[in-house]
Amino acid sequence: MIREDLRNLAIIAHVDHGKTTLVDAMLRQSGTFRDNQVVAERVMDSGDLERERGITILAKNTALHWKGVKFNIVDTPGHADFGGEVERVLRMVDGVLLVVDAFEGPMPQTRFVLERALAEGLKVVVVVNKIDRRDARCEEVVDEVLELLMDLDASDDQLDAPFVFVSAREGRSGLTPDDVGDTLVPLFDTILESIPAPEGDPDAPLQAQIATIDSSTFVGRIGIGRIVNGRVRPGQTVTLCRYGETTSRTVKILETSQFEALGRVKVEESMAGDIVAVSGIEGVNIGDTICELGTENPLPFAKISDPTLSVVFSVNDSPLAGTEGTYVTSRHLRERLYRELESDLSLKVEDTDTAEAFRVSGRGELHLSVLIETMRRQGYEFQISKPNVILKEIDGVMQQPMEKVLIDVPQEYAGTMIELMGARKAEMLNMSAAPGDRTRLEFSISSQALMGFRSQMMTQTRGEGIINSTFDGYAPITELPPERRNSALVATEGGEAVSYGLFNAQERGVLFIGAGEKVYAGMIVGENPRNQDIDVNVCKRKHVSNMRASGSDEALRLVPPRQLSLEQAMEWIADDELVEITPTHIRLRKKELDAAARLRAAVKARNAQKAGE
Repeated sequence: MIREDLRNLAIIAHVDHGKTTLVDAMLRQSGTFRDNQVVAERVMDSGDLERERGITILAKNTALHWKGVKFNIVDTPGHADFGGEVERVLRMVDGVLLVVDAFEGPMPQTRFVLERALAEGLKVVVVVNKIDRRDARCEEVVDEVLELLMDLDASDDQLDAPFVFVSAREGRSGLTPDDVGDTLVPLFDTILESIPAPEGDPDAPLQAQIATIDSSTFVGRIGIGRIVNGRVRPGQTVTLCRYGETTSRTVKILETSQFEALGRVKVEESMAGDIVAVSGIEGVNIGDTICELGTENPLPFAKISDPTLSVVFSVNDSPLAGTEGTYVTSRHLRERLYRELESDLSLKVEDTDTAEAFRVSGRGELHLSVLIETMRRQGYEFQISKPNVILKEIDGVMQQPMEKVLIDVPQEYAGTMIELMGARKAEMLNMSAAPGDRTRLEFSISSQALMGFRSQMMTQTRGEGIINSTFDGYAPITELPPERRNSALVATEGGEAVSYGLFNAQERGVLFIGAGEKVYAGMIVGENPRNQDIDVNVCKRKHVSNMRASGSDEALRLVPPRQLSLEQAMEWIADDELVEITPTHIRLRKKELDAAARLRAAVKARNAQKAGE
């Protein structure tokens, strides 16, 4: 049976190419919202972090109606670090809208998400967005997309993808760049004609696979997935086949609902082709298959790519531990990390030799930093180690993860970028002129060597550089670049930082803290350009006396401190350092807080190195 009254599609794109804005416009013009209804911009980015960063982190479902046909739409993340979200939700749809910026064209993560869609055999509709830009180059972008499709071995049917030219911000679309109307009607009609209607047998034994997990304080875990065959009703008793296990169990469905606009509505029956949310099944997880009672016929699930980066989460043991967080014990930390596994299959959590530390592996720096930021906002307090890449043995050879990096900079900085990447042992793949007197550079570099480059590039290009990277397989381990060139300014005493102590310390380097901040011995308060750590006392106050000298009592002028973001702090620390995470502060510290113990360890390491030589 073919469901002509239904279309299931996902929207995929590179970061910031406008797919969430496009969903906004589609919802508005399809009559989903009332005329006088106040709706926030990028309404699908409902999380605080998503709205702050301007990126989609979690895949989300919505639905609209056009000419009597229901469009089930999945808005997917554009960043490769959240590729696990993309890989699993593509199983729910029959086609994709590939959104491409009319100026930038296909970017690294465009390639990543499109490759996954083509591998699933999905029909592609290409949406060239932001045609209202003055520097739009629609014809060239069309050629670039076609080249990308051929490069990814698209089938003849996929190569015959229709193109729609859109300004999502203005809600306009057309089938050619020169004939763009004032509505999205051409886009809606193209979806209706080009995205296949779902197929399935509503009278066959039930098969529905869970692709996403949500939760509710009233009904608990909610499994969201597509019905491949059969029907689902509230109160129905079914067999749950667990993903990755050979066992199954009998469960009862409490409620069933389908997506309408930004919410869900309860339904009495859903059939093959529908995307449905089921509640009442305790322990339901991503990849599980709901089958007809008494039958075990699990569906194959998408292979989720392996993690490439790991950090160690540990209980905060600094002198300020427990003063700012709500959840501070190892039990709280372990419970929260393992709970994250229920909704994020790309994440991996392992116990370590100690009960107070856990190794967490993810798809990349952004993937891990979003988890860390979410936890600190929820009141958790902990420490993290320096991120390390995960090596993999392939054919008896230990190999490291590689990244394909695309750097877009003004022409005058191209030479500097080539020099910096060369120092990190990167291989240059391509160099081309980009519109607007800019140069586009493409490199292949190990994930380990790339760490810390983003902030360095932004400094060198005065904020004008753009960098995008995506996972590019594994390669034999080669020589890695030297570790961080700058060292730390380490506090020798605890207390409160004062202007006099900071004024003396800023002569040694760049400070990370300002006056009035709490400090403890062993805390990193800045960086210095030397290759050796320097101890400073930022709590030192001026000696009080009756003596006065001309000019010595003038107001102290402090240079504003450099505020490190979470990602910058993760990139900055060395192997013997940690990042202390609390709901109110991000601090850097030495693993060993005692200065004498650090000195003894350094002498011992040097002696061992000399003995080895």
